[in-house]
Amino acid sequence: MKRVYVNEEWCLGCHLCEYNCAFANSGMDDMAEALKGKKIFPRIHVEENDRITFAVSCRHCEDPICVKSCIAGAISKRDGVVCVDQDKCVGCLTCVLVCPYGALAPNENGIMQKCELCLTNSFGEPACVSGCPNNAIVYESRDEVQTEVDPDGRTLYVGD
Repeated sequence: MKRVYVNEEWCLGCHLCEYNCAFANSGMDDMAEALKGKKIFPRIHVEENDRITFAVSCRHCEDPICVKSCIAGAISKRDGVVCVDQDKCVGCLTCVLVCPYGALAPNENGIMQKCELCLTNSFGEPACVSGCPNNAIVYESRDEVQTEVDPDGRTLYVGD
């Protein structure tokens, strides 16, 4: 299954993945109209400190503990993608507490949201990937990925 992966060595910490994600899930056609002057609620989050920067999103686990722990039955797995039914979510935050990756966060209404690989919006594939200027975020199946080591010893992911 294809998933979103991040090579933290290439992440610039520009937060463009967050903006592209928020826009992709806004339901609007114009990015400026959708986001300008508004607090954004992306489904991917950039974490950073003085040594490392990387984007955090759902790993779509084989056996997701968030699905098992959701008291409202709002989280399910469909065709390998972990999804949140926002109509069922009660905002109890249990999923936030159990997710080992920190992939879930509340939206502007306190209802949980997470990366669903942009499969339910008009983009059809993760907007964070196409919006990453340094190609630090990729959408691929790691079973099919080949790696190379560059002269500086960094692992580069090639192909899909």
